[in-house]
Amino acid sequence: MLPIIDAHQHFWDLEANYHPWLRDPEPIPFRYGDYSALRRNYLPADYRADAARHPVVGTVHMEAEFDPAHPVAETEWLERLAEREGLPSACVAQARLDDPEVGAVLAAQAAHSLVRGIRHKPRATTRPEDAQRGAPGSMDDPAWRRGYAMLERHRLSFDLQTPWWHLDAALDLARDFPGTQVIVNHTGLPADRSPEALRAWRGALEALAYAPNVALKISGLGLPGQPWRAAANVPVIRDAIAVFGPGRCLFASNFPVDSLTGSFDAIVDGFLQATAGRSEAERRALLHDNAARIYRL
Repeated sequence: MLPIIDAHQHFWDLEANYHPWLRDPEPIPFRYGDYSALRRNYLPADYRADAARHPVVGTVHMEAEFDPAHPVAETEWLERLAEREGLPSACVAQARLDDPEVGAVLAAQAAHSLVRGIRHKPRATTRPEDAQRGAPGSMDDPAWRRGYAMLERHRLSFDLQTPWWHLDAALDLARDFPGTQVIVNHTGLPADRSPEALRAWRGALEALAYAPNVALKISGLGLPGQPWRAAANVPVIRDAIAVFGPGRCLFASNFPVDSLTGSFDAIVDGFLQATAGRSEAERRALLHDNAARIYRL
């Protein structure tokens, strides 16, 4: 039973805080389809119940699309929650990198001891054939990059959530700002499991892996309308680790979001199955040590 640091999870209190996607009547387009089951409070007691079978010793909270008008308020709430409940252990906070006032937001977020990094989803297309470089709000956008350039001075990492067909821009970003750690979310989002799409996904990962300041979070592998199955996901996990290596991959549950596709037990057990042939030191790195190092826990 190796210790686990869950490198990507969410909490929310919908009675106390405003998350537009969870509280507004009109749902947003969502990669898992219907997400009405998430429109409930999810707090440390709920997480501990979901993870009860597993030795989770810490978690990294990922910004949960909190009210964009008050991004630091989520961090302040999380710090009170951590003091009271012992979770999360650290957080990745919200900041809109192309906002003219992003410098003040980054300084305010970095002043909180819980904060390790920032996530701001850059503009992306829904299909690989529509991908193009240089779009406003993308990783190529000069305004977005001006905000990104400020991360290093605050010792903030960057969590990148974008489909694999935009990872060529991520490679340029990582090379242009080598002092900023990038953590790719959700395994690069290999939602299309056709052989052709998986070859293209793996090729995008292989190119990005040349940047030493990039790590890969193994998470978010659910498929809409299907239960989380080891048969579908274990080969993807093994491929991802083979590309980035056991020193640069991190286990994460993405709970409660991925509860739409599978139980916490199914996700952890699948990851353990995928890594069963690796040494104990490599498995410990994947489950615990890499997250502890990258998120400075």
